[in-house]
Formats: sequence, C-alpha cells, structure tokens
Amino acid sequence: MGATSHQAGAAGRALTADRPSSIRNVVLVGHSGSGKTTLVEALALASGAVNRAGRVEDGATVSDYDEIEHRRQRSVQLSLVPVEWGGIKINILDTPGYADFVGELRAGLRAADAALFVVSASDGIDGATRMVWDECEAVGMPRAIVVTHLEAARSDYTQMTTVCGEIFGADDPDAVIPLYLPLHGPAGPDGHAPVTGLLGLLSRRVYEYSSGERVEREPDPAELSLITDARARLIEGIIAESEDESLMDRYLGGEEIDVKTLVDDLERAVARGTFHPVLMAAPATDGARQGLGTVELLELVTGGFPTPLERAAVSVTRPDGSARPAVTCDPDGSLVAEVVKTSSDPYVGRVSLVRVFSGTLKAEETVHVSGHGLAERGHEDHDVDERIGALSSPFGKQQRVLTRCIAGDLACVAKLTRAETGDTLSAKDDPLLMEPWTMPDPLLPLAIEAHSKADEDKLSQGLARLVAEDPTMRLEQNPHTHQVVLWCLGEAHQDVALERLRSRYGVQVDPVAHKVSLRETFGAKAAGRGRHVKQSGGHGQFAICEIEVEPLPPGSGIEFVDKVVGGAVPRQFIPSVEKGVRAQAARGVAAGYPLVDVRITLLDGKAHSVDSSDAAFQTAGALALREAAAEARIDLLEPVAELAVLVPDEYVGPVMSDLAGRRGRVVGTDQAAAGRTRIRAEVPEIEIGRYAVELRSVSHGTGRFARAYARHEPMPPQIAEKVREQS
Repeated sequence: MGATSHQAGAAGRALTADRPSSIRNVVLVGHSGSGKTTLVEALALASGAVNRAGRVEDGATVSDYDEIEHRRQRSVQLSLVPVEWGGIKINILDTPGYADFVGELRAGLRAADAALFVVSASDGIDGATRMVWDECEAVGMPRAIVVTHLEAARSDYTQMTTVCGEIFGADDPDAVIPLYLPLHGPAGPDGHAPVTGLLGLLSRRVYEYSSGERVEREPDPAELSLITDARARLIEGIIAESEDESLMDRYLGGEEIDVKTLVDDLERAVARGTFHPVLMAAPATDGARQGLGTVELLELVTGGFPTPLERAAVSVTRPDGSARPAVTCDPDGSLVAEVVKTSSDPYVGRVSLVRVFSGTLKAEETVHVSGHGLAERGHEDHDVDERIGALSSPFGKQQRVLTRCIAGDLACVAKLTRAETGDTLSAKDDPLLMEPWTMPDPLLPLAIEAHSKADEDKLSQGLARLVAEDPTMRLEQNPHTHQVVLWCLGEAHQDVALERLRSRYGVQVDPVAHKVSLRETFGAKAAGRGRHVKQSGGHGQFAICEIEVEPLPPGSGIEFVDKVVGGAVPRQFIPSVEKGVRAQAARGVAAGYPLVDVRITLLDGKAHSVDSSDAAFQTAGALALREAAAEARIDLLEPVAELAVLVPDEYVGPVMSDLAGRRGRVVGTDQAAAGRTRIRAEVPEIEIGRYAVELRSVSHGTGRFARAYARHEPMPPQIAEKVREQS
C-alpha cells in the first residue's frame, strides 16, 4: 500500500477513542520465538508511543512483563499495548506462543477483531499456528501475515511467502499474496544480503529504511522489473475478491486500474477475511525510530482491518437463561463487557482487562458481575453488583487513567473483587450474560500439598484466586484419593501456577505423586469369621460374626445381606455389623483401596447379654471381612478412560502405536475434518497421567484429546503386584 502521513500517539498519555470507528483491535498469533513481542515494541516505537530508547515517560519499557516472565524469558500471559496511527487507536494484544498458555491466546482472539500471524523466516510455521489459522478461518476473522527474522543468515522472504501460500492458502492460493518485495543491501562476508527496504507492488515505489527513517523514492529499472513481474499476480488476486464484477473484464481488456481502486478493494477484502496479505517487518536498529515495514504494517491495520462496528452482533441472555436481543457495538446501548484477563497487582489488588462490546463503561460506577458455565473447573456461578474502581489503559508497567471506555475498546478495571476471567459486566438494572468462549480442557494433573501449617491456612484462598485468574486451570479435591489436584495444560503451565502461588499469594506448596483412583474386589467367593472378645476387667466386649463374600458384576457397589436365623446376632446389632464391614471396605482389604462390587452376607454369629455392643459388632464385622480377604484372591481394579484423539492424518500411525504401548484399545477412527482423523480408544488412566505432554511430542504439537471416565476393570496381575508392593 502507498505511503501516507501519520499522526503519532504522544508517549506518556492515555490513548482514548471517542467513537468505535476509530478503534482497531488486533491480536498477534505465532509460535514462541517468532518475534511477536519484538514486533509490538517496533510498532510502538514507530507510532511514537515510546521514544527512540524504547521507553515511556517513567523509563519503563513497553515490553515489561511480570517477574515470572522475566525469569523464564518467555511470555506467559496476554498483554495489551495501545498505540495510535493516523488518528486511529490500535489495541495490540500480544499473546504467548507456547502451547501451555493457549488459554491466553484464546482470550486474545475473543477480544480482537482481526489477527496478525507472525511467522519467522528462519523457523517456518509450526503445526499449532496452522491450527489457530484454521480456527480463525472457521469464524471468518480477518488475518494478515507478517514475516520476521529477516536478518537471520538463512532467512529467505520469497521462500517464506511461498510456504505461507501453501499452508495458509491451501484452499485459495491467490488469497495469500505479498504486498511488498524485499530490497536487499550489499552482501556481507557470510554472503547474506540484509533487507534494507521494500518494493511496493501496488504503488510501484521503493521505501528505503537503511537510514533509520522511511524514505520513499522511484524504483530504478532493475527494481521496476521485479515489481512488474510480481504486481500482476497481486492485482489479479485483489480483483478476484472485488465486489465490482466488471473490474476483472476491464483489467483483462488491458485497462490500467488506478491504485486507489485497488487499495480500496484490497482493504475491503482484508476486512471481510477473504484476502490475507503478506508483509515483512524488522525492529529499528542503531537508535532509529522506524523499523523495516512498521509503517506499512500500521497502514494495513488502520486501513484494512475492520472496526468494532463490523463485528457481528453479540448474543446475550439474562442470567436466568431467558432470551434477550443481541447487542451491537453502540456506545449508547446497554452495557455489555467481558473480562478477558484477570491479574493481581500487589498495590491495587485484582485488575480485570475488559473488552466493551456495547454501551460505555465509566469509572467508579456500579455494575453487575455475572459468571456462569465454568462450575466444573472450580469457578462457581455468581451474580453480584460491584462498584468498580479506576479505569486505566496499560502500557508496560504503567496504568494510564481513563474516565470511560466506549463500545469496541479495551481497558483495565480495578477493584472488581468477584470478577473472574470470562465474566460479563453489565448495568445493574439490566443484568446480561455472554456465553463463555471455548477454552481448552486442562488434562495434566498436578497434585499438591501445603509445605507447612502456615501454608495450609492460606492454601484455600490462594488456590481460589489462582483459578479465578485462569479459566484453563481446574481445581479438584478428589474425594477418593483425598488429594488436592490442579489440572493444567502442560508442564510450563504447572510451573507458572506454583510460582504464582508462592510469589503472588505467599503460599508454598510441594508437588506430590498424582494418585489414580484404584479399587479392590474379590476374585472368588470366600468366608470369614470375626471374633472380638475382651474380658480384661471392667465392662467387656463380645461379638462374633460369620460372613460370606462373593463377587458381583462391575458397578454393583457393596451389597449387604442378612441371613441370620434364630437370633444368633440380635436384631439391634445387625446394622452394626453392616456399618463395620462397609467401613472396612472403604479402607480396603489388600492394598488400601476401596472394596467394590461384592455381596457380603451375614450368616451367623454370637452375642453376650451384657458385653455385646454396637462398637463390638462393628469391630467384629471389619475383622470378618479382613479374614475373608486373607483367604481369597483380591483383584485390583483400575479406571479406564475413553479417549478421543484428534490429529492430522500423517500422525495417525504414530499416535495409534503410542496408544498400544499404553495398553490402549483402539475402538474406532473417523474423519473429523479435511486432513484430520479422530481416534477413539480406551486406555487405563494410570497410563495417561502425562499424555497431555506426550501427545504434543508425538504429534509435533498438532494433536488434541478429550477424556472421560468409562469404568473400572481388573489390572493385569504383574502390574497389580507392583502396585501392592508400592502400597
């Protein structure tokens, strides 16, 4: 696109928008290390949001992260950087590229209206990025592609644009086309010629960046020849997406289509999500302000990406589930905003990043906070009125004060003590609820224990705050294993959770081995006699009972039958025997796991007129069950999960081989979508504790799976023996 003048946002002031049409919300997508955060800083510098040293007024950098990100040298959370270009406010949402933090990526996609896919010229495109592209395509989100790392010795922009066309344009190769060609400077000693400028295909102009500032000039004959060869394909791609059906005929007839018409059609096609231009960008060097391609990228975002007004109307209901008309992006409409991120600040407490979809959010007003639909992850449904604190616009570690946030914009809200990620904010006299966005299911367990008594007292509150921030984390207090378990997306997600508990909430915890909920059952019929007799002075204890135990079909539980005749066990003590055997069954009879699927029949017994008691017969019942277990074969039962694994077709073989190695039984496969297969299998849960990590390795980051409990079934004898030894 051609050169345009710009109006830079002044560093240090909060950027505000007075109408939705002057806002663009853009999310950056790409694998870890692709250069997203560096690109954000380059755009902030080029727009004037920071000075030439890359700093805002107080000396903080735009790339300031929390302490966890500094230590890990990796982005682990969604961040917002607002910049201004040509009078347009651009909310840049920088997302983590690491798979463990895909929840932050999905939050960014929810808050944005368009996506910039950042790909490295030296590293290529990974499978996870391809999957996100497909998700955006399914909902029609506008997308453009930015190629980075052009300074790498083995980088090749032309080859990378070809790869982008093959991967992102599989259905329509002519919809993924570069807008610029690279202008190379003299080759260095290693033979690599650095990119020093851009050749504009539409404008037929050259944009030099070698001086540190963007300089526009006419192309020389060699440069013009390069432009002419590539320009025809770009024009044909734009015209193919044009709403003017006569344009192609005019072009094929030899008519020269003016640049303004082409630019207008290009911008409309990008905004519709049907055309995906490829650009390049690199940070400024040697104290310069404008990095390679940053001006062109800002022009594309402001001119080609849609405004919030073009987003489809948002479906809402009342908190009770009753219908309500959809809301549009109208600053004067009913207030509907959504919390897309929750974090804790040591000075101001909980801070909520919100996207306003309708109405206007004002500082210090009372709003209705509504959260529904995530109870299974430890986020209980809630509806409460709360007075919000200050509104602010983030920039690095700064919070720049705002008085309001209109529909289409994003802002940080302080002091919403009950608000969690995914909650809806609405007017207190007109409470509304947005449906939560789709979030990945956490499938990697982390069992924890408090490090000390002091930590135990703070653990519950710390965990509640942790899961309130992160809806991709599920908190479970397992009633069978009595463990506190955090279900996460991966190992890095686990590590960050532990660090946040320690550094933010002052809770030290110790990871422990995650226990699978095993069971025991009788392998054959057996009999047992329980004798509890004590006559050692004072009030004695006397109870004798005889039982028979036989196995039942899976899922039968514990069945107690009374077949006592002649009053051998007085009627008032029969419930005592049952209570005793059930208590012993819950404790286990062999390896300490609950006993299930047996019928326990009370056949006979003896009582004493003075020394028999409820407690004595409970003890006798437990002893009888233990004696029966000692004479019988006790089988260990392990839980079996139903797995549905979704992978690209090329990984079906490796995944099925891996499942077989986990004692899995494949029960079927089906074609889920073009190029993807769903594998259905039954696998013992003890074999898939780390499957969330291991599937990622087997499928090169492209596999997903869901799991559900199926049943308990007997564990192989050799494995059961090892479990008994460990117990």
